[in-house]
Amino acid sequence: MPHPKLSKLELQIMETLWNRGACSIREIQEAFPESKRPAYTTVQTMVYRLLEGKRAVRIVKRIGNANIFDAAISRDDAGRKVIDDLLAWFGGRTKPVMAHLVQSGKLTLEDVKEAEEAILKLAASKTARKAKRP
Repeated sequence: MPHPKLSKLELQIMETLWNRGACSIREIQEAFPESKRPAYTTVQTMVYRLLEGKRAVRIVKRIGNANIFDAAISRDDAGRKVIDDLLAWFGGRTKPVMAHLVQSGKLTLEDVKEAEEAILKLAASKTARKAKRP
């Protein structure tokens, strides 16, 4: 299943579920800072869109007449979608994104070493798969 594209508010709702685990709509709403707290009905609408349309949340139990929701997708899956969308802005090119990360000081030498290890591991697995072909 493709990962759903999430709005800023949907990501904030998902962040609450990833951090706190299963929550009611009221608990999700109250997790927002008081100064930026959306109305209960707004959170309710967004949670049901995440449930029915995007399948990003699921109902895990019912207490009285309240549903308890939990994340059905992981933070990593949602992050991959955001990164894919970002790269699409640049025509799939990674250099402008990498250049920005370097210039802003957000890309560390440790990050580069970790990326290099991941690239070497990916290359090794591709080589191994080619060797298995008849």
